[in-house]
Amino acid sequence: MAVETGRERAVFASDPAQSRGRRFAEQISPTRNAFRRDCDRIIHSAAFRRLAHKTQVFVYHEGDHYRTRLTHTLEVAQIARSLARALGLDEDLAEALALAHDLGHPPFGHAGERALDECLAGHGGFDHNAQALCVVTDLERRYADFNGLNLSWETLEGLVKHNGPLIDRNGAGIGRYTRHGAPAPIIEYSKIQDLELWTYASAEAQVAALSDDIAYDAHDIDDGLRADLFTLGEIAAVPLVGELLNSIDTQHPRIDPARRVHETIRALITRMIEDVITESGRRAAMLKPRTAAEVREASRPIVGFSPAMEKGDREVKNFLYARMYRHDRVMRVMEDAERVVRELFRHFMATPADLPPEWGEGIDSADARRARRVADYIAGMTDRYALIEHAKYFKTTPGLR
Repeated sequence: MAVETGRERAVFASDPAQSRGRRFAEQISPTRNAFRRDCDRIIHSAAFRRLAHKTQVFVYHEGDHYRTRLTHTLEVAQIARSLARALGLDEDLAEALALAHDLGHPPFGHAGERALDECLAGHGGFDHNAQALCVVTDLERRYADFNGLNLSWETLEGLVKHNGPLIDRNGAGIGRYTRHGAPAPIIEYSKIQDLELWTYASAEAQVAALSDDIAYDAHDIDDGLRADLFTLGEIAAVPLVGELLNSIDTQHPRIDPARRVHETIRALITRMIEDVITESGRRAAMLKPRTAAEVREASRPIVGFSPAMEKGDREVKNFLYARMYRHDRVMRVMEDAERVVRELFRHFMATPADLPPEWGEGIDSADARRARRVADYIAGMTDRYALIEHAKYFKTTPGLR
């Protein structure tokens, strides 16, 4: 199935001309619509630049060819644009959400997030989606008239709800938020701009979420193979990958090993994209949404994998969890990385005078405000900067090798 050419605009696509606007009123740009403007603001933010030095699975000195948060983000954005074009959705909004989806991740990937969540256990915990919202609504300080990037309502909504509703209509947390409720920063911001946390997000936000899944599966396989954590033959035991590899070997029986890997990754991305296009078309025909608002009010996402591809995606993730994310080599490094984050947090909580002046202002007591401010500071660090800061205050900074 060809996906390079677009289709007629879907009736339920988000329309930048009908945006619910920004928190702070601004003059309309004569050259860019609301969602294109959001993309540009995200790209020019400091938080976006820092993604170049925040890791996915491997720390920065493992090698130049492994994914960083930035390269992953660019790959997600490419897939999101392709899907949005094929489904007749707004490409700029899908791209904005793809570009912003990892802005809240701390250094050292999920290890850093686990450590900060532990450090903030008594203060609401740490959630990277909530942190991304804080970044784009407050922590970026670039404009004279407001904190944050003053993004459109649709981009903010998609940033916090791309994986689905956070609460039910009574305000109780659902899904991953059932136990502790939705993150406090999201709840508090929604009192200023109601993000309708009980509904689904736009179809474009759903595209961004699926694009993240596709990029993770394909490119973590690529990085895992590059790091010799497993072989192509071993992951071929996953039916989805094995089927694609058999087809490649049939078509190219003399292909060299490196090209064989790349062809497998490319084929996996294509297969998953085509599945989303077909399944989303089926759901659109069944749900028949006539507006973007009806997508939000639907009983299920309109963009998604087919049941067969959901199974394939789950099997790929299960393989990667066991053979890559939980590999002894990766676990050893991530445990050291967690220690770096925990020790930095404890140090700055005990000695806030060591924070840069703009971060330490107004947090004299060891309360929730101080804890959140310290976490905001650490979350913005790159891997390298976190290690540099740790070495200032501790004699045993791990090499993370």
